[in-house]
Amino acid sequence: MRAASSSIVSVLLTVAAGVAAVVGPLVQATAQDVARLDSERITAGEFRTQRFGPVRWLDGASFTTLERGKGGVLELVRYDAATGKGDPLVTTAMLWVESRADAVRIEDYAFSPDRKWLLVFTDSERVWRRNTRGEYYVLPLDGSAAPRRLGGELPKSTLMFAKFSPDGSRVAFVSQNDLYVEDLQNGRVRQITNDGSETIINGTFDWVYEEEFDCRDGFRWSPDGQSIAYWQLDCSGVGEFYMIDNLSDRYAQVVPVQYPKAGTTNSSCRIGVIPAGGGETRWIKTPGAPRETYLPRMEWHPAGKELMVQWLPRQQNLLRVLGCDVATGEVRVVHEERDRAYVDVREDFRWVEAGERFFWTTDAGFGQPGKAWRQAGTIFWDTRGKHVLVTQIPLTRGFDVIGVEYADVEQDVLFVSASPENATQKYLYASRSQGARRLTPDDQPGWHDYQISTDGSLAIHTWSRFDQPPVIDLVRLPSHERVRVLVDNAELKKKYAAIEKGENEFFQVKTADGHELDGWVMYPPGFDPAKKWPVLFHVYGEPWSQTVKDTWWLGHHLFHRWITQRGYVVMSLDARGTPAPKGRDWRKALYQKIGVVSSHDWHQAVTRLYAEKAWIDQDRTAIWGWSGGGAMTLNMLFRYPELFAAGMSVAPVTDIGLYDTIYQERYCGDPRQVPDVYRECSPIHFAQNLTGKLLLVHGTGDDNVHFQHSERLFDELVEHDKRFEYLAYPNRTHSIREGKNTRRHLYGSLADFLTRHVPTGAR
Repeated sequence: MRAASSSIVSVLLTVAAGVAAVVGPLVQATAQDVARLDSERITAGEFRTQRFGPVRWLDGASFTTLERGKGGVLELVRYDAATGKGDPLVTTAMLWVESRADAVRIEDYAFSPDRKWLLVFTDSERVWRRNTRGEYYVLPLDGSAAPRRLGGELPKSTLMFAKFSPDGSRVAFVSQNDLYVEDLQNGRVRQITNDGSETIINGTFDWVYEEEFDCRDGFRWSPDGQSIAYWQLDCSGVGEFYMIDNLSDRYAQVVPVQYPKAGTTNSSCRIGVIPAGGGETRWIKTPGAPRETYLPRMEWHPAGKELMVQWLPRQQNLLRVLGCDVATGEVRVVHEERDRAYVDVREDFRWVEAGERFFWTTDAGFGQPGKAWRQAGTIFWDTRGKHVLVTQIPLTRGFDVIGVEYADVEQDVLFVSASPENATQKYLYASRSQGARRLTPDDQPGWHDYQISTDGSLAIHTWSRFDQPPVIDLVRLPSHERVRVLVDNAELKKKYAAIEKGENEFFQVKTADGHELDGWVMYPPGFDPAKKWPVLFHVYGEPWSQTVKDTWWLGHHLFHRWITQRGYVVMSLDARGTPAPKGRDWRKALYQKIGVVSSHDWHQAVTRLYAEKAWIDQDRTAIWGWSGGGAMTLNMLFRYPELFAAGMSVAPVTDIGLYDTIYQERYCGDPRQVPDVYRECSPIHFAQNLTGKLLLVHGTGDDNVHFQHSERLFDELVEHDKRFEYLAYPNRTHSIREGKNTRRHLYGSLADFLTRHVPTGAR
C-alpha cells in the first residue's frame, strides 16, 4: 500500500495542480510514510549505496572501470584520474558475439601483460560463497575481432580462474578439477593434468580451504611462463555431510558436502610444478603428513627457481615460510613464527628488492619489547649463512596495523590502515623508518578505505560514518588533497535524512576485570532518559568480525534503525576476542575459551550498563546475533539466564564439535586432545539453564553451520522441557537470502518475536 499511494500522489501532483483539496491529505500521508521504515523498505534496495567501480589502476595517472552502455551492457572505460576525462576501451559493439546473438556481459576482466587483449569472465555460477565458475572470452582491445570463447569443447560455465601467461600468448584455467592451457594464436586447448575427479582437486580447493583460508584460485604461472605451480587436494576419506532438499521434487533430494568436522579427517594437500606444455609434475617435499598440515599460501619467487609456501601444522600455532626448490622439490625454512594460541596466515606478503627481501606483517612484533602489536616490516629471503635476528627490519611501531594499503619499501613509503586512538575507526597512515603520521584529515572521523594507484600518488577514497552514507572521492597522496568527488550518494542521503530517527553515540564500558569494551547505542525517536526503555542488544563476539565500527557498512543497520522506530533502544558491544586493533592479547583472548571469555565480558559489561543507565528497563531486554553471534546469544541465555528476557539466535553454532576443522581447531584445539574445551565452549551443554524466551532461526540448506546444530539443540531443549520457538527456511544457506522475500520475512519475524515477548515503548 505504501508504494501504491506514493505513485498516486506523484500522478496527481503532475496532472492536476488544481485539486489541492484532494492532493493535500495524500501528500501528508506520504511524508509520514517516508519517515517510517518497515521490513519491505529495509530489504528492497531503496537505501542501496551508489558504488564506484570496480576500479583497476593502470598506472599512477589512469584507471579503468565499468559503466552502463547501450542496452544496459557494462562497457569498459579508461579515465584520466586527475581530469576525469573518460575514453571507452571496450564498447557494447566490441562485446557482441554472433553465436550468442548478444553482447558478452562483463562480470570480471583482466588485461594481458602488453594490454593488447582483454580476458572477460561471464555467465558465472556460484561455487559455495562466490560465483567463481563460468565462461571466459578473449578479445583484442583494438576492436579488430569479436570476443572468442575459451575452453573449446568443454561444457558451458565450467571454467575457473583463467589468467594470461606472462608473455600473453596463452591462457591457463581450471575446468572440472583439471588444469588446461589454451594457445591464443591457434586456439589449441591442452589438458595438462589428467587425474581430476570428485575427490582429486587440481588448481582449486575443497570447501574448508575456501571457507576458512579464503583459497579459491589454486595455480600460478612461473615468471618465465614455462611452468605452472598448483595445489592438489585429495578429499577421499573426508566425511560427507548430507543436506536434504525437500523443494525440488516430491521425493527428497540428498545434497552431499564433503565437510571435515573438528577432529576428523582432512583432505591431503600438496603443491606441484608442471610444465605449461604438459608433462610430469614435480611435487614439493613439504614437511609433515599432508592431512595433518596446511599449505594456505604460495607464490613464485621473482627469479623463478623457488616457491614461497606458507606452511602450518594442524594446530596452527606455528607458521613457516618455506623456500621450495622447483627443480628438486627440496624445501628450506626462511622464517617462522610461533604463538601459544595460533598464528594467522599472512595476507600482506609481497616481494621487495626483486626478491632479496619480502614484506611481512606479524603479531610477534619483530622482537620489539612491550605490547604485542601487529607490526609491518621486511625479512631477507635468503637467510643461509645469516643470523635470523638481523634479517628483520620493522617499519611500524607501537600500534596495530589493520591492513597494508601500499608498500614501496625501496622508496621508504608505506601506507597502512590503523587507528591507534579509537578501535571503532580506521584511517590511513604513512609509516616510514623514522615514524608514522596520519594522512586522513583530522576533520574526517569515521571509517576510511583506500584503493591506491600503482605508484602511490593517487587513491580512490571512501569515507563513511555510522549514520552517514559514503562519499567516494579521488585524493592525492600523501597530502590527501581532494582532486574531485566521484560519488556523493546525495539521493541516498536525502532519503535517509527523511527517516524518523533518534540520536546515536559510541561509548566505552569498563568490566569488573578492568577491560574497556567499545559499544554503540541507537536511541528511538523522542527518547526520554527519565523513562524506562526496552533494549535490544546485537552481538557477534568471535574472532572474525567487529559489530562496533563507525561505518555505514555495518551489518543489519537498517533493521536496527527500524527497531528503534518501534520503540526500542538498540545497543552493541565488542568483547575481547573480536578483531579490533587492540593488540595481540586482545584479539587472541578467546583461545580455547571461545564463547566463555566473550560471554563473561558481556555479562560484566551489561551488568555495569544496568547499574549506570537508569533508563534501561532490565525486565525488557533482549539479545540477538547471527552465526557466531547466534552462538553468543545462546551463551548469554544459557550461562547468564538472569541477564536477558529474550533472545533471537540465527544460524547458531550450538556444538563447536560440529563445525569445521580449520576454524574450530585454530581457536579451540583438537577435540581428540582437549574434549573438555569443546564441552565448555559449546552452548548446547548449558541449555538446561534457559529461563527466557528463545527464537531459533536456521536455513536447512546451510552448508556452513549445518541445520544439524539447531536440530540437536531442539532435542536438548525438549529433553529439559524448555519452551522455545523456531523458524526453518527451506534450502536457504547461511546468509538466508535466497528466494523471494526471504530477508524481508526474516526481519519481520524477528521484529514480531521481539514485540510479543519484550513489550515496546517508554514507561
